[in-house]
Amino acid sequence: MTDLGEHRLKDINEPVAIFQLGPGHFPPLKTISNTNLPRPASSFVGRDTEVAEIAALLQDGARLLTLTGPGGSGKTRLAIEAAATLVPEFKAGVFWVELAPLRDVTLVAETIVQTIGAKDGLAQHIGQRELLLLVDNLEQVVEAAPELAELVETCPNLRLLATSRELLRVKGEVEYPVLPLADPEAVELFCARSRTKPDETIHQLCRALDNLPLALELAAARTSVLSPKQILERISGRLDLLRGLRDADPRQQTLRATIAWSHELLAPEEQRLFARLAVFTGGCTLDAAENVADADLDTLQSLVDKSLLRNTDERFWMLETIREYGSERLEASDEARELRDRHATHFLALAEEAEPHVDDESLQGGRTWLDRLEREHDNLRGALDYFEASGEIELELRMAGALSDFWVSRGHVAEGGRRLEIALRADQHPTTARAKALLGASLMAALSGDHTTMRHLAEEAFTLQRAHGDSRGAARSLHQIGYAIGEEGDWERAQQTLDESLRLSRDVGDEDHALWATRTLAWAYAESGDLIRSRATYEDGLHLAKELGSRSVEAALLGSLAWLAVEEGGQAQEALPLLRQSLDIKRAIGDRLEIAIGLCGVARVMTALGSAGAAVRLISCFQALSEEIGGGEAWVTRMNEATLATTRTQLDEAAFAEAWEHGRTLSVDQAVALAVDAIDRTS
Repeated sequence: MTDLGEHRLKDINEPVAIFQLGPGHFPPLKTISNTNLPRPASSFVGRDTEVAEIAALLQDGARLLTLTGPGGSGKTRLAIEAAATLVPEFKAGVFWVELAPLRDVTLVAETIVQTIGAKDGLAQHIGQRELLLLVDNLEQVVEAAPELAELVETCPNLRLLATSRELLRVKGEVEYPVLPLADPEAVELFCARSRTKPDETIHQLCRALDNLPLALELAAARTSVLSPKQILERISGRLDLLRGLRDADPRQQTLRATIAWSHELLAPEEQRLFARLAVFTGGCTLDAAENVADADLDTLQSLVDKSLLRNTDERFWMLETIREYGSERLEASDEARELRDRHATHFLALAEEAEPHVDDESLQGGRTWLDRLEREHDNLRGALDYFEASGEIELELRMAGALSDFWVSRGHVAEGGRRLEIALRADQHPTTARAKALLGASLMAALSGDHTTMRHLAEEAFTLQRAHGDSRGAARSLHQIGYAIGEEGDWERAQQTLDESLRLSRDVGDEDHALWATRTLAWAYAESGDLIRSRATYEDGLHLAKELGSRSVEAALLGSLAWLAVEEGGQAQEALPLLRQSLDIKRAIGDRLEIAIGLCGVARVMTALGSAGAAVRLISCFQALSEEIGGGEAWVTRMNEATLATTRTQLDEAAFAEAWEHGRTLSVDQAVALAVDAIDRTS
């Protein structure tokens, strides 16, 4: 049997291992390439020798190879082209990890995890797999280099290809300097982009630009208004004027001169907008550009036409090298503080506008806002960082509190918890902003299983909310206090507290939260042994949820009734249609955490019906997902422990281990498909 590696197949989300039986030779496999490498629209000019050298280094033993050079030297494009030639060589695939938008070192590993779909930690997921990671634009988070080097040491068949403006300076690193293009290649690139024919002037121009790819691209973009001779005349005196310090990289000085020259060609209104747009991280929408940077369509279009700005998927964005130069221009202006204020204020307003809609109970309403916040996550991070750095802690608290539900729903629990903890520690004034942030932090503590901290945070939030007359917030804090008390084992007091939360929610007209409180109250009845009262409360809540159109609560209550059907007396068959309805709604809403919890409910029922293997796979997938998200509720953990204890009576150790390992490789979509199939086959 010959191992042909992991391959992506049509209609299967995750790569699968393929083996050949027999010694014969067969035609190449017609599979989907196991890579996410981008496919640039423009042609790749020259660099054939460099591509071959980089590929050879990675094949011949270099396990951590760093392409170094200044911004604009073509590191990324060269790395992509070299990596593309190696896709057949790595059985587990070749993956591109873009780090340019990041500034937080702690997010590097999380970004790699999300890119390759790791479910059980990077080292555990990669293990013995033959994998190539292209980690792009590492310089601004270079402090993550030791962690990456350790990953390479741990995983013997991993190769890491990095692009960075500086050496990583870690053990085992091999440097490959990315030099300027050779003269013929530089001329070929300029002529291909400008659609001109080569002559001596163009040769001189390319040399004046040090044959740097980005400089050539920018110069070629100007040939619509300037001849190569005119460009050469304008650039000749500028390269020496913008030199850096004596110990600065000469190539960086040259690139700075090139971008500065391009900048000087802009009209004054274009220069202002170019600098202002650099305030955005990860790009922006037209609305944000207009509101924060006072952009107008004509000037935006001009910047796009001149290759300083790009527009894809209804977002304007800059190459990171160009954006950094724009940031310097912004800082040198008298508008920097105002623009950063406007940027942070704009995204604070977005977060607070989105907050009530994230809980929109329609099938698409909440998901639309969650998707919007996800697209703007880098800008939201930037705004939070600005508030922290400028001492605007109350605004940071407001923003972090408003983003709490988004962080939970989209699996950013660890990051959200860190943000809230930092802000709460920095400002302890008894404000409404602190109360909201405390409530968010209480939710994060619940998902980490720390119910004592959860209760303390919610109690402080409740005290502040009562002092400020915030009955709606007080009801929500009481809900979390009641839940925490229940987890601590005092079910009678928990029921009293949850009943008070329910009453207060109804008094202020917060019917959606009243439904959530109803669900938690029914749970408390069940945990205390009163299953009859629990069922009646669940059913009352479900009836009202359907009447009010509260779909996410409806989905949760359907799942709870399915769980109760099993707990009451093994009525697993009755639970199946409830679980199917619940999963269908959760998938439509797109709440990753609730979907994961739904998988555990299906696992519980599958075990009761004798399908232990499927149950183990679903719980294993949930476990991997909860580790990625950064938490999971304690009652779900208890349910899973009971389920797994039953499965071990139905499976031997080998079968259990095989099912568990398979489950950890499943994506959420694959696990849901498995759950739905199991329900449909058993119903």
